[in-house]
Amino acid sequence: MKITEPIRCKEEINALVAYYRNRGNMRNFVLIVLCLHTALRSCDILRLTWDDVYDFKRGRIRKSISIQEKKTKKTKIIALNAEVKKALKLFLFAAEPGRFLIENRQTHKALSRCQAYRIVRAASEAIAMQKHCSCHSLRKTFGYHAYKSGTPLLLIMRIYNHSSIAVTERYLGITQDDIDAVYNAINYVRAAD
Repeated sequence: MKITEPIRCKEEINALVAYYRNRGNMRNFVLIVLCLHTALRSCDILRLTWDDVYDFKRGRIRKSISIQEKKTKKTKIIALNAEVKKALKLFLFAAEPGRFLIENRQTHKALSRCQAYRIVRAASEAIAMQKHCSCHSLRKTFGYHAYKSGTPLLLIMRIYNHSSIAVTERYLGITQDDIDAVYNAINYVRAAD
């Protein structure tokens, strides 16, 4: 079994997001955007319906979604950020009450986790990513970049529902290079030349 790592390079993230968008495959594009921006497991993303993300009465995308996580059974509220909303707007032509957001085109059932993996893997191979990439890699990418932008580990731990900070550190793949970068960035005084 391959160990999944977060995508550390923002250029690779942008290329991955653009891969299906540029090909007009909005379902696959939205899948990748949701994996990157919600920190949800793929099994939870694949259970989402259009009713979860779109208010049909008001004719607008919801500000947040409420979901009971399949693994933890905990209810979670997730704000839909601007990038997710833009992606969903591009996919609105498929909106229909009661239908799965990311569905199998033939059966109109929820897409399988295996197929979701193939979609992410195909895009990562097409853009020649250096490391193994899966839906779980995208979930880890969320936390890694939140951490790199200054989000406290305790908050990331709560987002992921981890039991400890140590679990979150391992999960995010924080390396000695990341720790060294913190030491090297500290500069209180200018040393004599």
